[in-house]
Amino acid sequence: MTAPLFIGSGVYRGSSYGPRHPLRVPRVPTVIDLARALGWLPGEIYRPSPRAKPAALATFHDPAYLAALERAEREQSVTEAVRARHGLGTLSNPVFPEMFRRPATAAGGSMLAAEIAAGGGRVFNPGGGTHHGFADRAAGFCYLNDPVLALLRLRALGLQRIAYVDIDAHHADGVEAAFDGVEGMLLISTHEERRWPFTGALDDRAGGVALNLPLPRGAHDGDFARALDEVILPAVAAHRPQAIVLQCGADAVTEDPLSRLGWSNASHAAAVRALAPMAPGFVLLGGGGYNPWSVARAWTRAWAALAGKEVPDRLPPAAEAVLCGLSWSHRLGRDVPEAWMTTLADAPRDGPPTEGVAPRLRQLADRLRAWA
Repeated sequence: MTAPLFIGSGVYRGSSYGPRHPLRVPRVPTVIDLARALGWLPGEIYRPSPRAKPAALATFHDPAYLAALERAEREQSVTEAVRARHGLGTLSNPVFPEMFRRPATAAGGSMLAAEIAAGGGRVFNPGGGTHHGFADRAAGFCYLNDPVLALLRLRALGLQRIAYVDIDAHHADGVEAAFDGVEGMLLISTHEERRWPFTGALDDRAGGVALNLPLPRGAHDGDFARALDEVILPAVAAHRPQAIVLQCGADAVTEDPLSRLGWSNASHAAAVRALAPMAPGFVLLGGGGYNPWSVARAWTRAWAALAGKEVPDRLPPAAEAVLCGLSWSHRLGRDVPEAWMTTLADAPRDGPPTEGVAPRLRQLADRLRAWA
């Protein structure tokens, strides 16, 4: 099997949604720097992300919305009508200098990843995973929906059976809306219950193509391992996908400020190791993650899982220097634990089954048997 590829771009370096936004923190550049410091990103497996053009983005997004997004970047302002109609210029989706170029680059990377996966490749695009965008409006920090664009590209290239698995702390509402009832698609989302966008209920089936598993606050690695073994892997195996897209949002880890799940980054690595061999093509995307140390460590560990790299007990000095160079204007950034700067792998966070998880898994397992 050929080595997996990594898609990145300089557009993320220095780009920020603004000084008070959760996405003020560096993410993709830190993953790139950390992977290079570890010797895990030689030049021959790195691919610069193309920036998707409006015509390519219009395979899903409304051309009028794309025009409004480009105009907002150019003019660095929006009218009240555009804000109301397209969700631009809001607290969640503010006006900032790269507000079209950055998501268009993420989308271009995910569409390139789809093309590689359609040919039997494995690829990581950490800038991708913006799963809340809708065809004609921005939502939840997502101006464009690159997972939808990647999935549509796979379908356009002739793949008929595709699985999309999303382990972000927030439900993949934009992806589910785009593929409601579409034959050949399987959508699986684990997410924190009663967390924005307040969708993805256990009985939400999206036209028979979705399995939604809302997890209670505090759900830990053991709960996710059971979900993986009892629902996610059996569902994917039964679907027999030609390609799998895994959105690997890092906001489910304990230290993330925007969720209250209790995972370690061991869960993300486990998902990659389990799912990557289950289809000829595999795409790994980023997603949520708002603690700069935890997201960088989770995604770099996920890359290690995909690339078959052994994670050291302690990082070498060059990698430590990358993490020591981070700062964060959040209370969690005031007294940073040493492990955040010296290790990549969290210790597993397990415990007794969290109340409410087991009956939900049984219900989804029953649904799987009914599908079969």
